[in-house]
Amino acid sequence: MKNIIYILFIIIVLGTLSSCDSWLEEQNYGNPTVQDMVQNEANIALLVGQAYADIKWVHDHWGYWGVNSLTSDECVAPVRMPGEHWSDGGYWRNLNTHKWNSFADAFKNIWNTTISGAVLCNSVLATLKENQDVMTPEVYNKYIAELEVLRSYYYYMLFDCFGRIPYTEEFKEETKPLMEPHEVWSRLVTTLERNAPNLPQVSDANRALYYGRVSQGMAYALLARLYLNATSYGCTPQNVTVEGVTFNNEGDFYTKAIQSCDRIITSGSYIIEDNFFNNFKIENENSKENIFVIVENGNAEIDSRNIGSMSNKLRLTMLTLHYSHQSTWEMITKPWNGFCARPGFIERYEPTDVRGPGNEGLGTKNTKQWGWFVGPIYNATGSSILKDENQDDAIIRYQIESLDEAKWGDGARMFKYEVDKSKKYAYCENDFVLFRYADVLYMKEEAILRGGTGISGINTPDFQRIRKRAFAYDNDQGNSKVYTVATLTLDEILDERGREFAWENIRRRDLIRYNKFSDSNYVQYVEGKESFRKWFPIPYSVIEKSVRDKDGNPIWTQNPGYN
Repeated sequence: MKNIIYILFIIIVLGTLSSCDSWLEEQNYGNPTVQDMVQNEANIALLVGQAYADIKWVHDHWGYWGVNSLTSDECVAPVRMPGEHWSDGGYWRNLNTHKWNSFADAFKNIWNTTISGAVLCNSVLATLKENQDVMTPEVYNKYIAELEVLRSYYYYMLFDCFGRIPYTEEFKEETKPLMEPHEVWSRLVTTLERNAPNLPQVSDANRALYYGRVSQGMAYALLARLYLNATSYGCTPQNVTVEGVTFNNEGDFYTKAIQSCDRIITSGSYIIEDNFFNNFKIENENSKENIFVIVENGNAEIDSRNIGSMSNKLRLTMLTLHYSHQSTWEMITKPWNGFCARPGFIERYEPTDVRGPGNEGLGTKNTKQWGWFVGPIYNATGSSILKDENQDDAIIRYQIESLDEAKWGDGARMFKYEVDKSKKYAYCENDFVLFRYADVLYMKEEAILRGGTGISGINTPDFQRIRKRAFAYDNDQGNSKVYTVATLTLDEILDERGREFAWENIRRRDLIRYNKFSDSNYVQYVEGKESFRKWFPIPYSVIEKSVRDKDGNPIWTQNPGYN
């Protein structure tokens, strides 16, 4: 477990009892009441910490991360032959080819876990508001801001997937029609604009205290993402309403994105790490580039959902590496030989780009670290190439035979997250990155190119360092790869964001924003024919069980285009 001051995911009796009015009315026989306990800020911090519990489901392949990655051009889960490994009734193939339906388990997982997180935020918010009079205004406002921004992130993930969602800021049981996308966007942006200034700025002095927690930087990064993607969500200057903000044209969305990015840039809270892989090490809590992460414990007890195989543990290493990698590095948990990169995605990397598969070709005997693994898998001593269970040489190549009959070694494997080779952890100990400072810098430049008002930061040391470190193994240390105003076009930004943020939960929305969501390898439909797929279907089970009006019609209806 990481050595952080703020303990997340703790279960204390305070949180479970705080919303129960009857308990609050009982006579106190010596045990502290909620009002007694929230007079101590340490207790408030523990209470608020509970609201982070559902963040742990974000990075699972049966949840938000899985559908974002598999439906974009960065990731694929082919059926591997012989054995039909990863067949699962065509589930993964349907995501890869944009043929999913409302019965897919992942959609139900996303719906349930994000709403669960938002409801818990509302529950704790209700407790704080009921006991506001025993807290100082500073303490009260700080924790209200933290909870409302965290709630916004839960709703953001739900909104990003389904568009029309049951958004509510109150802790009470009430069923209303689903809120339309532009209305949800307006609520999220209003909440973030109101609360971001009340959140702490991260500094070297308090970085450990706010590690894995909502901060001012995280709030403005989420704001920038919402502004940059406003039009892709169906927002126009005419149909959105944000308190204190006026939108005269689409350019104002991009100007607001730039302003949000500048809030982070001028804070001095973050830097671009000299080494790209510092952000993904097993002990990556020392990264000053990571803005918001999921704090992991590689040996904590696993918690699985009945739907699919959803888990609270980061299993990225197991998900992507070949079965034979276990023997080479004596891994505690055997990898599953599943997810990999689409070939066209790998071809976007230059041979010496450290974020790509590299040019060594030596597999487990490579002398440098690369972002994707290709090449032979040698035995632990490096004396011979391992044989897989089919008695074939265990060699990874970036090409893929086909979606339905891929070979065991087909497809480059994600490798930027450091692999545990010390037999310490059953699952990934690396904290999973949700927001990075590099994303902020690229969002700003894209917003400028799209018509927003702001001063480019292309020539700043931090921005140039992103490209320099990507070619750190070159003799010129990447100096010739640095972007200029002339070379950093919108299309180049899309390609570069793919290379820089592979498997970091943002590629699907990037492609939708660029109107290229249907251009991915293996996508079978013609552009425009099924454009409704920029939203996922509301889970069938949700529609089936939704409350009905007096005429027997469901109050919640399916997204257009889906049955």
